[in-house]
Amino acid sequence: MNYTQTLEYIHSLGNFSRPAGLCRISAAAKALGSPQKNFYSVHIAGTNGKGSVSAMLANIFKEAGFKTGLFISPYIIDFRERIQINGEFISENDLVRYAEMVRSTGMDLSEFEFITAAAFLYFSDKKCDVVIAETGLGGRLDATNILESPVTVITKIGLDHSAVLGNTVEKIAAEKCGIIKESRVTVSSYDQPEGALRVIEGAADRLVIPDKSQLHVISCDESGSTFLYKGKKYEICLTGKHQIENALTVIETAANSGFEISYETVAKALKETFFPARAEIICKKPLVLLDGAHNPDGAKALAGILAHYAGKVTAVIGMMRDKDCASVLAASLPFCRAAVAVTVENMPRSLKAEELAEKAEKYCPCLTADSYRDAIEKSYSLAGGEPVFVFGSLYLAGGIREQLKMFYKNLK
Repeated sequence: MNYTQTLEYIHSLGNFSRPAGLCRISAAAKALGSPQKNFYSVHIAGTNGKGSVSAMLANIFKEAGFKTGLFISPYIIDFRERIQINGEFISENDLVRYAEMVRSTGMDLSEFEFITAAAFLYFSDKKCDVVIAETGLGGRLDATNILESPVTVITKIGLDHSAVLGNTVEKIAAEKCGIIKESRVTVSSYDQPEGALRVIEGAADRLVIPDKSQLHVISCDESGSTFLYKGKKYEICLTGKHQIENALTVIETAANSGFEISYETVAKALKETFFPARAEIICKKPLVLLDGAHNPDGAKALAGILAHYAGKVTAVIGMMRDKDCASVLAASLPFCRAAVAVTVENMPRSLKAEELAEKAEKYCPCLTADSYRDAIEKSYSLAGGEPVFVFGSLYLAGGIREQLKMFYKNLK
């Protein structure tokens, strides 16, 4: 198969048609020689912040001189973004090659199980020193949980995927904490809901939580943040106060990883970390911001940025119908003067633009758009030079990102 055919095959496997469990991925990994045992790993679960934490950590280990693998989901730019070594996407030829190796096991795998097996084999063959691995959904039954990681990370817990993981933060936390192994170090975000924190404390033998009393924020705006933590200065270009929380989680994870990583290395790597569609500035004048916020906690984090431009923002929104749309809109749209709703393209789960607009009208006037291009043009016209924020789904962010960039580039 060529690259296009390989992607078609992987996508054809689906994710939810098989019973949840680790038996299939475990059998596939065994058939491939148990590649997950051949590298040190940091395993990350949580509702929000997993991607940013993963990207920051990978950059730190890379900067420290380690050959560093990164496994994330979903992707924004390119499917190959899910599997990286030292910031380089897996090549098309290698993806085809490793997919064929996984196919040769004859195991009936889901899409996520398949790509997890391929990634771990790739990282093993390429002799990665360290792999930063983000869970796909939950943790306990997630395909990545065949890892025996010395360090696990639990980022901010919130209500998302409730139909699968449970309808309380305690139930969701219990699923996420399934990645925690005995006698290993667990690092948790400092701002966990009380119920989730109790679960994490009960699951972890050795729990590290950043000391918020040691944090002093110097500045936080659309260009990033500067802060002191334990008397040392850090800068990040990722936008929003929630990224400071993520950065502290990362600092403590690096400090408790068992590796000697200098402050200078950590500070440099944090300052240089970029992650697409996480409050990403597409254009500065006018301000155009792209964010993957799609659940209540993500929307609250985005609202912290929106509040700086209250009453001035025009939103472009697109959401999945199985998400808590009401809570996301209630947290974000009161700061907006207008919105444009669009159906997320090539996603059967997307809420139709008309349905989303009807929900949005409760908070601000909302138009509908027939396409991403139409949404971009309408939002630009409505904004009149004021900020445009695009959010509601990582699938929206991934699909609209290049069109946004080209539209505003061509204005100059």
